[in-house]
Amino acid sequence: MTTETVRKPVSVLEQPPADAVAATRRRARLRHQLRRGSIYVLAIALAVWIIVPIWLIATMAFSTPANVRAFPKPILPSPVSTDTLEFFLNTTGIKSAAVNSVVVAVLALVISTLVAVPAGYAIARFLFRGRDVIRLGILSVRAFPIVVLAVPMAVVYIRLGMFDKVHSLALMHAALTLPTTILVIASVFASVPYEFEEAAQVFGCTRFQAFWRVVVPLAIPGLAASAVLTFVLSWNEVFAAITLTIANRTLPAQILYTLGQSGEPFKFAGAFVMLIPSLIFIYVIRRYMFNMWGSVNK
Repeated sequence: MTTETVRKPVSVLEQPPADAVAATRRRARLRHQLRRGSIYVLAIALAVWIIVPIWLIATMAFSTPANVRAFPKPILPSPVSTDTLEFFLNTTGIKSAAVNSVVVAVLALVISTLVAVPAGYAIARFLFRGRDVIRLGILSVRAFPIVVLAVPMAVVYIRLGMFDKVHSLALMHAALTLPTTILVIASVFASVPYEFEEAAQVFGCTRFQAFWRVVVPLAIPGLAASAVLTFVLSWNEVFAAITLTIANRTLPAQILYTLGQSGEPFKFAGAFVMLIPSLIFIYVIRRYMFNMWGSVNK
């Protein structure tokens, strides 16, 4: 007599219980919310860290000198007054120094961009012996402190008759910002697909025309970012400016020169005036910065 054994079919992939699936989803959702919340907290903390000093400086700049000297400092200017700013702007040498700062920053931006665009394109597009060494050499220039370069440059400028000139200081600022500008622009050109240039050349463009009509428009956000960097670095630089100029000082050098014998109204108004051009410049080209952020995310 034979006994038949009935075997129950076993599934290769057993489905987990519904409770376990729900718990896993809750944990994943919680981790996602914690990550997102931490990003928001960090962004808010950074925004507060940046905005609060700017707000305090602007409040003091539009307060009366008496309120500026008072303690605790007011959160809002009451009453709103331009006496502090007028006192600062009417100080001897401030207006001419502000004009010099704008001229030097714009000249440094133009010189740095004109040199960095072909250099960055060559590094990004061409393969040649020693390219990595050149990149490292460009980056290592930033390792030299400005105090090491300013005094020899002052001696050279005096011998060449270039001392205390606005364009000479702009040349120095361009040299200081050039390494960073070259590397930023090279990375931007490297992100533009080479196939676009090849397609333009297939349709009859020369290499230069393909570069000018195809690559440059696509690289404008990156060029704008490097322009912001160059302008801000030149506008805020003080050591080379105070070493290489006497009569034609820039605004940071002039403020530093008179800082020891100035009161709080002068300091807050000077800080506000120093902020204005950088904020305006960044506001004007902000759309290019946003475009660059979007292209990086893609």
